[in-house]
Amino acid sequence: MSGGSNGVLLVLDGWGHAEPAPGNALAVAATPLLNGIRAKHPSGLVEASGEHVGLLPGTVGNSEIGHMVIGAGRPLDYDSVLVQRQIDTGGLRDNPLLTGALDALAVGDGALHLIGLVSDGQIHAHVDHLRELLTIAAAHGVGRVWVHAVTDGRDVADRTAGHYLGRVEEFFAATGVGRLATVSGRGYALDKSGDLELTAKVTQAIADGRGATARDHGQVLAGAGDGDVWVVPTVLTDSTGAPLATVRDGDALLFANFRSDRIQQLADDLVKHLADNDVRILSLTQYDTEADIPALVGRADASGGLADQLEAAGLRSVRIAEQEKFEHVTYYLNGRDERRREVEEHVRITSDTAPDYTARPEMNLDRVADAVIEAAGRDGVALVAANLANIDVVGHTGDHDATVRAAEFTDGQVERILAAAAAAGRWVLLVGDHGNAERMTKPGPDGTPLPYGGHTTNPVPAVVVPAPGQLLPDTLRAGGSLADIAPTVLTLLGLPNGPAMTGRSLL
Repeated sequence: MSGGSNGVLLVLDGWGHAEPAPGNALAVAATPLLNGIRAKHPSGLVEASGEHVGLLPGTVGNSEIGHMVIGAGRPLDYDSVLVQRQIDTGGLRDNPLLTGALDALAVGDGALHLIGLVSDGQIHAHVDHLRELLTIAAAHGVGRVWVHAVTDGRDVADRTAGHYLGRVEEFFAATGVGRLATVSGRGYALDKSGDLELTAKVTQAIADGRGATARDHGQVLAGAGDGDVWVVPTVLTDSTGAPLATVRDGDALLFANFRSDRIQQLADDLVKHLADNDVRILSLTQYDTEADIPALVGRADASGGLADQLEAAGLRSVRIAEQEKFEHVTYYLNGRDERRREVEEHVRITSDTAPDYTARPEMNLDRVADAVIEAAGRDGVALVAANLANIDVVGHTGDHDATVRAAEFTDGQVERILAAAAAAGRWVLLVGDHGNAERMTKPGPDGTPLPYGGHTTNPVPAVVVPAPGQLLPDTLRAGGSLADIAPTVLTLLGLPNGPAMTGRSLL
C-alpha cells in the first residue's frame, strides 16, 4: 500500500447487509453507486453487533456503541453488559447506593418510582431489569413501588406494548410489589430534539399525576391510534378518578434505562421539577445529564481512540452530521469525551421546521454532502468524518417505501461526495454502524409479521475507495468488526494504532 494521505470517513447509519427478502428495503432500492463500489473497490462485511462490539451475544447493534467502537478501535463493554454483569454476580443487590436508598424508603414509608422503557429491544433498556429492581426492593421491605412505563414500538415491533406491559404485571405478581402508575410513549418520554413540551407532559404525569387518565394499561392502549411510540402520557387512577401515585417528599426515583441519550432530557426535567422536594434521584447507569445524578453502575473507559491519535499527531478533522446524529460523530466517536479539541471543527446541520421523515426522507442530506465536499476541498483537513443519517432515521419509522427513497437519495449524495473526494485527491472509507433498513418487518408475539423500525444483528458493509493513483489491496481482510475501522483510518492516514486499540487494519 502507498503512503498515508488525507481522506473521508462516511458512516452510513443503518446500512446493514442481508440477502434480498420481503422487508429488505435496501435490496429493493435503486442504489447503483453503493452497489457498484462494493464490487469495484476493496470491500467486505464487518460485524457490528453482539460481543464483536462489546454487547451481550445476540444483541443488535446501535448508533451509540457503533460510533464509540469505530472511534475507540476496540470493543467496549457497553452499559447493558455492565448492568447484566452486576445482576449476574449479585453486585446490584449489594450496591450501597441502591440499598441505602431502599432502606431509607422502608424506614420512612416512602415510595420507589421506577422510570424506563418497557421492552426487550436491548437498545435503551431491558424489561427484565425492572424485575431485578422489583425483587431487590421487595427484599428491603419497600412496600410501595410505582412503575412509570415508557412504551417502545421502535426497538421492537409496533403494537406490542400490551405484551410487555403484561410482562411487567407478571413481575408485580412474582415479586409481591409494584403497580403501574403512568404509561407514556417514547416519542414523549425519550425525546432528545429539545422539545420540552413533549417532555413536560411526561414529567407532569409522573410527578403530579396530571394529564390523560385511565383505569389500566389496556384502556391506555385502546386509545393509542398512533402506535406505541406516541402513546399519550397517561396517569392511572383509582375508582374515584384520583391518581394512583404522585411523587412525594421522602420518595426516590430510579431511571432504569441503561442508555443515556434518550432518557437524559426527561431526567433533567424531572430533577428541575422536583428541585424543591425532598426526593432522592438515581440512575441505573451513568447519564450525560446537566444534573448530577448518582449512578448505580459506571461505564467503560473509551479513551485512547481515533480522536486522541489525531490530536497527538496535530491533524485536523472536520465532523459533520445532522442534528439527529451530531453527537455520534463528536461525543461518541471521541470516546464520550465532551471537550472540543483544537484540531477539530464541528458542523451541525439543523432544520428550521420539525422533521417529517416519511414525507421528506431526503432530510438535509444534500446540505450534509455540501459540507463534506467543502471540507474535503481544504488542504489543511486530514480527515472529514460524517454521518449520513437517512437510512437509519427513516428506517426507524417502519415505513418501507420511505426507507427505500431514503436509501436512493443517499446513493446520489454519496456519488457527489466520492466525485469531490477524487478531485481533492482523497480516499473514502464507507461503513455502516449497525443494521436497520435491510429488515423492515419482524414477527410479533403471535408470529404475525409487523412493521419493524429497529436495529438488527446483521453485518454491515465496509468499502475503501482509493484516492486517484493510490495503491490498495484488492480485498479487505475477512473477519473484521467495527473495532477495525479506526486502525484502518489510521493506516490510510499513515499513522500507527493507538496503544489502547486492539482492532487491526482491514487493509
